[in-house]
Amino acid sequence: MYDTILIPTDGSKGTERAIANGLDIAQQYDATVHALYVIDTAELLEVGYVGNRSDFEATIEPLEDEAKQAVGDIRERAQQHDVDVITLVREGVPYETIMEYVDESGADLIVMGTHGHRGLPRYLLGSVTERVVRMADVPVLTVRMHDCDSNN
Repeated sequence: MYDTILIPTDGSKGTERAIANGLDIAQQYDATVHALYVIDTAELLEVGYVGNRSDFEATIEPLEDEAKQAVGDIRERAQQHDVDVITLVREGVPYETIMEYVDESGADLIVMGTHGHRGLPRYLLGSVTERVVRMADVPVLTVRMHDCDSNN
């Protein structure tokens, strides 16, 4: 039923249950997991980032390290479940990048948390998950966080 499962992550504890669900489904269907972290470059521009490319690279380097750690954690968990995994880090607008990657990878299921660590303003303005649910042509499994998980 599912061959390619996309698990977008922002590295927060809020994504833990979604990752666990995605890996369980992948194990059940012998599917490959694609773990994707999108570095939100649009958010950097919103906070007034101004500078040259070298300044931008210095700003984004810690975010790349965080992203690599997040998808690396999924890789480790997938290996414990004997699930094949592909890890990726991309830059862009998260929901747009996720939707582009769904087409690129041929994902037939997206598994993601209802919200991650971007805080109350992002929640009130509309989450990445909400946009993905509205735009996706493939099923999207959203996994709600436990109330106790919201403290990252």
